[in-house]
Formats: sequence, C-alpha cells, structure tokens
Amino acid sequence: MKWITRERVKVDRVACPWLIKKFVDPQAEFLFVPHERVAEIAKKEGAVSYDCQGDELGHHGKGCSFDAILKKYELTENPALVLLARIVNGADTDNSLWHQPESAGLNAIAEGFRHMGFKDDMEQNMAEWIVYDALYEYCREMIKRGKPEGAFKS
Repeated sequence: MKWITRERVKVDRVACPWLIKKFVDPQAEFLFVPHERVAEIAKKEGAVSYDCQGDELGHHGKGCSFDAILKKYELTENPALVLLARIVNGADTDNSLWHQPESAGLNAIAEGFRHMGFKDDMEQNMAEWIVYDALYEYCREMIKRGKPEGAFKS
C-alpha cells in the first residue's frame, strides 16, 4: 500500500512511517509531497494520507498522527508502543498532554536530522528509524521494569 504525507519531515512524519512499516504494513511505500498536492496525489496514487489537516490519521485534539495510527490499527495493547506514543506526542506537540521528559530529547534529535543534508525525506526517514528502534527498545525495557510512564517520571 502507498502512504502519503507532507514533505520536510520531522517527528511525526518519521515516527509514523516507522510505525507503519514495523507494525501495520511491512510492504508500505511512502510519498512525501508539497502539502498543497497531498490530496491530489493521494487520489491519483490510491495512497493513504496521514499527518495532514483533516486526515483520519492526523492530529485530533492533543493527539498526533502516531496516536491516531495506534488506535486505528489496534496497537494500543502493546504497552511499549503506548509509551513510545507519549514520547512522540510530546516531541511533536507542546508536550502538554503527557509532559513526557524524553520528548525534548527526541525533538532535538529530529531537528538535528533535518540539517544533515539528506537528499530527500525517504533518505532521512531511513537514517532516523534507528532512533525509533532504540526508543522502542527503551520503552520495552521500561515496561519490563514496571515503569510504563518511562524512567524519568516519578
């Protein structure tokens, strides 16, 4: 299946493709296009749009697109993904929903990746997914230790 979103990725538009590829659609193909062309190209390509205004898989209330994908694809039974969602949400928003301490670090890392000179958004995604692999393992470890809110929450 094809998935489409806005170009110039940062937190949510890297975390979502990682989540989709790992837990929803291992054969996923991703398109990153100018925001004003997302709807047109989605229709032409038969692609699922995410993280764009009005998308089912977009921001709703204080939730981000990663949250929407977790819910739609019934991934909320995985406590490590739920913790990861809290971290992603805080990095992608004003962090007022969960006040997740790890989010500031993820936001800084994501901003750094934007300035590393990748040729396109897919190349940046591929490079950055290791960060999400590591964060997911951190979240799995926190769950094992009985810390479902992360290591830095009291």
